[in-house]
Amino acid sequence: MAKVTGKYETLFIVTPTLGDEEIAAVVDKFKSLIEANGTVEKVDDWGKRRLAYPINDLNEGHYTLVEFTSVPSFPAELDRKFKIDDNIMRSMIIAQE
Repeated sequence: MAKVTGKYETLFIVTPTLGDEEIAAVVDKFKSLIEANGTVEKVDDWGKRRLAYPINDLNEGHYTLVEFTSVPSFPAELDRKFKIDDNIMRSMIIAQE
């Protein structure tokens, strides 16, 4: 039986209070986690952008978009990791068709 995989994309916002090297380390940490559990197809680093509304009294964040393929159970685990990391302000995982 063939291994079932799906295409996903995730957008996460890293807190801007970190330095540039620390932000890069957080992005690399999640990119490595995705690579360990699937295949990264594209990483689009949007940099610091203004938020639509303040989150934790901050008005901007560092945005990163990652497109990847993985088994259907992995996005739930990735979402759990996003939620327990204090450096991630917001995250979203979307299944592509």
